[in-house]
Amino acid sequence: MTSELKVIKFTGTERFLQIFTEVKPGEGATAILMFANVFLILCAYYFIKPLREGWIAISDVEGLTKMEVKAYSSFIQAVFLLFVVGWYGHLSEKWTRSTLVTRTTLFCISNMVIFWFFQPGLFFKALPLSGIFFYLWVGMFGVFIVAQFWTFCADIYNDEIGKRLLPFIAIGATSGAAFGSEIVDLLVGSGLVPTEALLLAGTIPLFISIVLTRIVDGRQHQEANLYDKNIKINNPEAEISQTKSAATNKHLKKTKQRNRLSFLLDGAKIVFKSRFLFAVAMLTLLNNWVNTNGENLLFQVLQNNLAEQVIQQGITETQAILEFTRNGTTAFYGNFYFWINVIALLLQSLVASRLLKYGGFGAIIMILPVIALISYSIMALLPILLIVKIMKIAENSTDYSINNTARHVLWLPVDSVSKYHGKPAIDTLYVRMGDGLAALTVLIGVQFLALSTTQFLVFNILLVIIWLFFSILLIKERQKLV
Repeated sequence: MTSELKVIKFTGTERFLQIFTEVKPGEGATAILMFANVFLILCAYYFIKPLREGWIAISDVEGLTKMEVKAYSSFIQAVFLLFVVGWYGHLSEKWTRSTLVTRTTLFCISNMVIFWFFQPGLFFKALPLSGIFFYLWVGMFGVFIVAQFWTFCADIYNDEIGKRLLPFIAIGATSGAAFGSEIVDLLVGSGLVPTEALLLAGTIPLFISIVLTRIVDGRQHQEANLYDKNIKINNPEAEISQTKSAATNKHLKKTKQRNRLSFLLDGAKIVFKSRFLFAVAMLTLLNNWVNTNGENLLFQVLQNNLAEQVIQQGITETQAILEFTRNGTTAFYGNFYFWINVIALLLQSLVASRLLKYGGFGAIIMILPVIALISYSIMALLPILLIVKIMKIAENSTDYSINNTARHVLWLPVDSVSKYHGKPAIDTLYVRMGDGLAALTVLIGVQFLALSTTQFLVFNILLVIIWLFFSILLIKERQKLV
């Protein structure tokens, strides 16, 4: 009896991928499919995201400024997402991953068609509150489509493969976001495609994404079935172990269902039992509070700028003003998101790992509040649209790259109990608290104190100084754990 040793060779695609990351034979095809998948998803998302800003810009509510409408909608969205996440978790326990991705994506595509029908300027002039409903829906879209892709990634890759390939796949996400943002800016700015058609255009990459997901899922099932077959032939005891594992998983699902509502409360309590966790919670809250305040102020400065352009161009007809405002806001945010994602990609690829290696955790956790302090100080001195836009691009691109790396690294030395109880609470409760405080800032600042844009920016500078204090505290507490 002779045995043949089959040598698996690198394909041309896999040799090319070696430029970006470590790839082993047989991994290239799935990695390319996942790269293309997330590229299409983020491309579709950034078709929709600028449109959200344009629609909310013409969703006037009597007695409220445009900034208030956006800020209050963001807070409602944050509360709404808590329920959406719970509902999505329930669906994930009932359906297979392929069915879950397919059905939720098709659900979002159907919603896009519905919103396309009801958007202003197409079949209806302007439906009351439609922009607010669309704003809430885009938040849900981000959970259903964007977040589920990364869950899908975590499900098909084990820890060893994921560490090697996920950074490459993440480049596809940032590239797709940049490409989608630039396409929106070009199409709307040039007038080649009307703003009303963006929703329909965004459905095309999502349909292709479903196909790619099902292909990858099919490939993984074939590999898993082959593996199970070999295990049963070579090790019959493994079948008994798999049966026990299935029973354990069923028990864990039931436990998860019972604890879904209580884990946030448990996590909130544990935050106050640890100086480290308390510092992380305050850092998360202040980061989100400052950033959301900045987003609201950018929106307000943009709307003021567009209102001045309307006067300068002599546009007087109501429908023409709404169309000009909507198109201008959509094109602006398309370009804005493009530069954020391009710079974030460069920072993530060239700076983040090197800054962590040579500067340590302290360098990567301090860089965002320092940039925020500089940015808001410059904005307070020159609160004009171009300056505010540039400074917000600097802040957001750093947040999406270097600070995102810091958020993952800071949990490495933490014990499992604190990690699994504290982190979910911080990532939900304290992030949403930041949204709520940003909405409260707008409410008090506009309705009671009548603050100017410069005064809002000075308030944000004060928040950044407090943020810096908790950053220093976090560095000290983390060093104790290390």
